[in-house]
Amino acid sequence: MAPATIRLYFENAVGRLYEHPDGYALFQYNDGKHTLPDLQGLFSHLRNVLERNNWHHFLTDQRLLTPFSPEEVAWCVDFWRATAARHPAGLYGAVVMSHNVFTRLAMGQIVQEANGAPMYFRRFETEAEATAWLAQVG
Repeated sequence: MAPATIRLYFENAVGRLYEHPDGYALFQYNDGKHTLPDLQGLFSHLRNVLERNNWHHFLTDQRLLTPFSPEEVAWCVDFWRATAARHPAGLYGAVVMSHNVFTRLAMGQIVQEANGAPMYFRRFETEAEATAWLAQVG
């Protein structure tokens, strides 16, 4: 039997969102500039794929992500708090960190402000570490 493949669910200027056969959403950011409306579009589809599949896990690959603006950071914090509220059993996000130090700082702020029951972010240097953690908390 052939191994299952990931399925593209949505794509825009910010990145691509996939349904992973191991039961989690995977989104990969593109390199380059992005806008808040494009970020909101990608995250809206992320919320949809989590709810449609009754998933509580996602992996975000931020290696190519450029820094968020303060407005985007604030919006992300609000988004994750609202999304986590829809998952009282917990929502788990594995983050493969960006190469850009300013993106790392912005993500650190988002994690600090959004983390906590029922939202759990964990940051990793590699995708292998991130997927291993998702399997443990799954």
